[in-house]
Order: sequence, then C-alpha cells, then structure tokens
Amino acid sequence: MLLIHGICPATRDKLLHRAIGPEDGFPPESIWLDLLNPTAGEDARVEKHLGISIPTREEMHDLEPSEIIYTENGAHYMTARIICQSETIVPKLADVTFILTEKALVTVRYDEPGAFNIFLNRATKPGGCGTQPEAVLDGLIEAIVDRAAEVLRGVGDQVDEASRRIFAGRGQDVEQGSAYQAVIQKIGQYEHIISNVRESMVSVERVLLFLSANYTRPKKAQTGFSAEWRAAVRDVQAIEEHATFLSNKLQFMLDATLGLVSIEQNKIIKLFSVVSVALMPPTLIASIYGMNFKTMPELEWQWGYPMAIGLMILFAVLPYMLFRWKKWL
Repeated sequence: MLLIHGICPATRDKLLHRAIGPEDGFPPESIWLDLLNPTAGEDARVEKHLGISIPTREEMHDLEPSEIIYTENGAHYMTARIICQSETIVPKLADVTFILTEKALVTVRYDEPGAFNIFLNRATKPGGCGTQPEAVLDGLIEAIVDRAAEVLRGVGDQVDEASRRIFAGRGQDVEQGSAYQAVIQKIGQYEHIISNVRESMVSVERVLLFLSANYTRPKKAQTGFSAEWRAAVRDVQAIEEHATFLSNKLQFMLDATLGLVSIEQNKIIKLFSVVSVALMPPTLIASIYGMNFKTMPELEWQWGYPMAIGLMILFAVLPYMLFRWKKWL
C-alpha cells in the first residue's frame, strides 16, 4: 500500500493523508511517502518519482551493520528496529527504513508499529507537523521514543506489582500451587520486552547520531533540526538507562524468587529429616524386640509390651522436644 501524506493546501499547518492507486499521480505538496507492505510496482513508482532505490524486505532484514545507515545519491538511508505489537504478551521488533531526501521522506515498513498511528493522530491536527520532510522524520522519531517510554513505563508498573506479590506472598501458596512458577514466567516475559525496547532505542540512537553529525540542511529549509535530534538522543539515552534499571530489578526479583523457592524446599527437607531422626529410636526398639531368638528375658514379662510401646513414644518425643528447644523447628 502506498500512502501519501501532504501539507494541507488551505492552512499549511497539518498533514493530509490518503492512499493512491496505480494510476494516480503524486500530489506536489507530498512530503511523506509511506510504503506499507509495498508491491514491486509501488517501489518502482517511488524510485522513479524521487530518483532513489527502495530496499526490499529481504534486503532490509539481511543488512550488514555498515549498511544500516548510509548516504547514496544525496538520499540518507536509515534502518531502525521499532517496537511492534506492544499490546501483546511478547512484542516484536519491526525493521523500518527511513529515506530522507530534499523532496520527501520515504518510509518502508512491513509491519504497523503503534508509533506511526500516534504520529498520524498528531500530524493531522493543526500545528501537529512542520512542512518539511525533516519535520516529519523528527515527529516520527519523537513518537517512536514516546511509545517506547510508554511501553517501558507499563512494564515497570507490572514489575512493581510482581515484586509486591513475591515479597508479600505466603509460603503455603508455593506448596499448594505454582505461584512462583508463574512469577518466573512473567519475569521472562518482562525481560523480553525490556530487551526489545533497549535494542530499538539503540538503533534509533544510531539514526539520531547520524543525523546530528552528517545531515546538511537544504538551502530552501527555513530551520534545522539538529537541536531537536540532540535532545531526542538524550531522551533515548534516558530510556536506555531506565531499561537497564528495570533489567537489574528483574534480575534481583529472579534471584529472590529462586531463593524463596529454595527456602520452601529446605523447609520440606528439614521436616523429613526431623521425622527420620525422631523415628530412629522407636525403630531401633521395635527392631530389637522383633527378633525371634528363643532366649529373650522380656518375652516373659507381663508388662513387656507396654514397656516397649512406652519407650518408643518416649524416644520419639525427646528428639522433637530437643529440636524445639534448639529452635530448629
């Protein structure tokens, strides 16, 4: 699908967007060409219109590190990994290529990150976007960063809730079910989201650093965006630091959860050990008087059986009382 986003001719303070058919021409006020799951024909049309080459899906996926960001024939090619399907349990990263030219910004994507819809909602309102391709790119990057911060904030709230559940939980929950197993599974899901956010922000930071250092403002442009891009770099770095903090917190939670599981297991083992020790003397007494020797003086005693039972009870209670006195139970 080929989406055209152009400046509103009447007010020139917002973007209008529509899809164009195979026979439609490019409006002169178009400053953003958005290729969503493009066909070969749509790629060819944009290439002919702007005099650039459009990477295919396979080329975007198989890019070498040196080919992620480069300049060719006056056009700046930048590929970033953007958080996609963030509302699901396991979000994924989508490769998006930004091609910045003097005439328009071209985006090539095969997924629909939520940041694009966020930016479109802003850009279609008065004053929501500038009238230059650089302004569109700046707005898109801002939406991507805001979306990543929102996802990270949501994960942080869920991590806090999981932390309260871990440290305020009761021991019997572990014995009755898989409470800690569910927590460990959640920790893995949160770590996956955080690592995706961090990876996305690293790729966006590379784009911003490239633009800040290498992009030259066109002569027709009224203002530059170097200051905005440098500020965005600081925002990205702040998100990366927050992601690192949450990752460390998850590691602590994982260690604490595994420690609590070990404590519960040790309680069970200790109980078995106490029972074994308490039953050893009665077992010894029962073994002695269970022998089938012909000559055993106690066999003729009238109170032999009650005596043996009493000894077994006595020597079962004594270890238990000793453990209680030592505070081992």
